[in-house]
Amino acid sequence: MRLQRHALTLLAALLVSAAAPKVYAQTKIAVVDLQRALMETEDGRSAKRRLERLFKRRQKSLDAAQERLKKMKTEIEQQKNVLSKAALRERLEAYQAEFVKLQQSYVEYQQELAAKEAELTSGILEKMQQIMQRIGQAEGYTIVLEANESGVVWVPSNHDLTDQLIQRYNSENGGGGSSSMRRSRMR
Repeated sequence: MRLQRHALTLLAALLVSAAAPKVYAQTKIAVVDLQRALMETEDGRSAKRRLERLFKRRQKSLDAAQERLKKMKTEIEQQKNVLSKAALRERLEAYQAEFVKLQQSYVEYQQELAAKEAELTSGILEKMQQIMQRIGQAEGYTIVLEANESGVVWVPSNHDLTDQLIQRYNSENGGGGSSSMRRSRMR
């Protein structure tokens, strides 16, 4: 009984090892850098420009608030010896409240930018994934990995599909005039 199990295990191992080279030879792997593709498509560039404009507006607001805080601090430092303890405490509390308000604004702006980025790029990434699926199937790839996510250190250039994805995306989406981006611009 025991000898029979060992013989079956040996037979299974031999069958697997005989089939392994054929399976290995049929495995075809490619990579794509979706972040690079996103930044090099026309829609991706447009989304990036919109995010940069929003960031600049928010940054101006934050800079102005920081400048007000600096002025408050300078005034407190200059007047701390002439103010009463109660007045100094009141000014320090006002300064602290403004500082907390600035921090909250910063966090809110970061969240707003992240949400806007997701809104602007989700449709683009969805289209890219559909294109990658079609490319993978047409070219017989077993798997397509995202280069940045999988920790791929090196891949032969003929297995990097990023440039092909960018070209196909731009040609299928009018080189930047996709309807999803036009709808986003109207908001």
